Amino acid sequence: MKGLVCLLLLLETFVFVVQHQVDGGLNENEISQQLRSEDGRQNPPQTDTLRDEASTDSQQNCEPRFPDIYATLRELTATVTEQKTNIRALETRLREQQTFILEEMNKKNDEISNLTLGQVELRKENRDREIAFSAALMQSSSGYYIGPFTTEITQTYRNVFTNIGNAYNPITGIFTAPLKGAYMFRVSVFGDGPTAASVSIVKNGERVVAADAYQAKDRLGSSNGVVLILEVGDVVYVRLWSGRRLLDGYNNHNTFSGFLLFPLR
Repeated sequence: MKGLVCLLLLLETFVFVVQHQVDGGLNENEISQQLRSEDGRQNPPQTDTLRDEASTDSQQNCEPRFPDIYATLRELTATVTEQKTNIRALETRLREQQTFILEEMNKKNDEISNLTLGQVELRKENRDREIAFSAALMQSSSGYYIGPFTTEITQTYRNVFTNIGNAYNPITGIFTAPLKGAYMFRVSVFGDGPTAASVSIVKNGERVVAADAYQAKDRLGSSNGVVLILEVGDVVYVRLWSGRRLLDGYNNHNTFSGFLLFPLR
């Protein structure tokens, strides 16, 4: 800056000298005096103007070196605000996901509870459906005859093999349906000729099917079965025909059995 001021002063002096030479010229004393005057002007004491110029020059030199701190703070504030907004959005989404997960867990727990209750009810229902029996006439170490009689006789199969559900009564020989449903029944007979061996499966006092065997001599046998639709309380049993005879022993040739195929509504 100082060199620039000196250069300007020299140029001004040169212009002044040339102008005076053009106007009529200067003598040597005038030229010397002018030079001394210009030299003083080149080295004046620091004035307010120079201080202002120096201050201005310093500001101009400093401004490019230091960024605007306020602009930087504004940018940081905007960034922080944006991050806060993003965080709030993430927190909202997290709460929504937590709520969704809890709802799904509650649904699954309800389904498991309902399934467990359903399984318990199904097991109980299945236990109620577990109905089956199988029995034979009284077992003996040697064969003996049953009949003939002058009237039909209800047979009591007292040698019970199976009685699931306790629907069969071995004392009376009667099966009582505990559920409405389809039931399978089967009967077998064994005898000794020439007397026939004949029985019927009876439902509520009416004959349904018969197992009948006859020949002139030696052992004889027959069997039969039927599927019946029973209401609750219906009874099924076996009756020996009048004039017929059975032969029983330790081999259990004469049997009566039944079971629930499936319940009905």
